[in-house]
Amino acid sequence: MVVFEKPKALTDAVLSYCPGCTHGIIHRLVAEAIDELGIRGDTIGVAPVGCSVLAYNFFNVDMIQAAHGRAPAVATGIKRSDPSKIVFTYQGDGDLAAIGTAETVHAAARGENIVVIFVNNAIYGMTGGQLAPTSLPGMVTQTSPYGRDVENAGYPMKVCELLQNVDGAAYLERIAVNDIKNINKAKKAILKAFKNQVEGKGFSLVEVLSTCPTNWGLTPVKSLDWLRENMIPYYPLGVYKDKYAEKEESK
Repeated sequence: MVVFEKPKALTDAVLSYCPGCTHGIIHRLVAEAIDELGIRGDTIGVAPVGCSVLAYNFFNVDMIQAAHGRAPAVATGIKRSDPSKIVFTYQGDGDLAAIGTAETVHAAARGENIVVIFVNNAIYGMTGGQLAPTSLPGMVTQTSPYGRDVENAGYPMKVCELLQNVDGAAYLERIAVNDIKNINKAKKAILKAFKNQVEGKGFSLVEVLSTCPTNWGLTPVKSLDWLRENMIPYYPLGVYKDKYAEKEESK
């Protein structure tokens, strides 16, 4: 009896992320959703610039690299050219919530039938730990050594809240992968997002609160604590929009 095994939607490549980075957990959850829905042969992933660009080494599906921030636009082109394919993007906050903001908002506004996996670790990871659009007020980064000053740098971008009032968005949920309970909830959210696409329900975005021990300057264990104590209070977890569940409730 097989109790535990690697998802078929993951390759045999050894993950190259920093120790304690939760990209590996998120990769597995995405791969499990693909396997459970039996869509591996029809799935295409889009990874832009940042730590997420490494995803093409690890997902055992067709992958395309997009320019920085342009993954939703590339995913739109793929999905429209062949609607039978299941298309997802895998993006970090420095990508999606900065240079890619417009692509994300307008893909949602058009109701493109794609899945966006948005990894929010509140910092630019691959490029050295600069202030990101999602960095918390007072957060110390390479470019905010005295902490994020909201008077000069503005407030963090809350992507689920931003998209909540976009009519074309079908499903928005913010999750975290800091403990077993939240990981189990995260799996359900990611599976639902992919199932929505299979059923033609439109634009789904799952925001995942994640860690970056290297650029946060913390150990892997302490970074999980920091996420729980700081990120979750500022970025509350939960479903921000579920268009089709709302319609069912209104009947």
